[in-house]
Amino acid sequence: MSDRLAATASLAMIANVLLFPYAARGQPAADLSLSSLAATCAGCHGTAGRAVRGGAIPSLAGMPRETFIADMLGFRDGTRPATIMQQLAKGFDEARIEALAGYFAARGAEPPGRPANTAR
Repeated sequence: MSDRLAATASLAMIANVLLFPYAARGQPAADLSLSSLAATCAGCHGTAGRAVRGGAIPSLAGMPRETFIADMLGFRDGTRPATIMQQLAKGFDEARIEALAGYFAARGAEPPGRPANTAR
């Protein structure tokens, strides 16, 4: 699991370096920063927060803000059992947790244009 975490962190750093020039081209830096932060979740929770259906790891896309915040605070404080999330959540302050909660809540559980019951 630590190799996967290291790979995810490396991809996030590379994304920050590669996407930095685009911040100067009209995308607000705060949006770019939030997108990059959310990308660190993709290694386990899937691209754009959409995990593999039927897997043990939940999707973040479409998760209600309150649920995301409660889960992350529980991981961070050690009151919610987990394998890796307790360690990861310790790196997030409440402002980042709330920002990520809004980011993922704003994304539907399914990609736009795809019906919810379509087989993959």
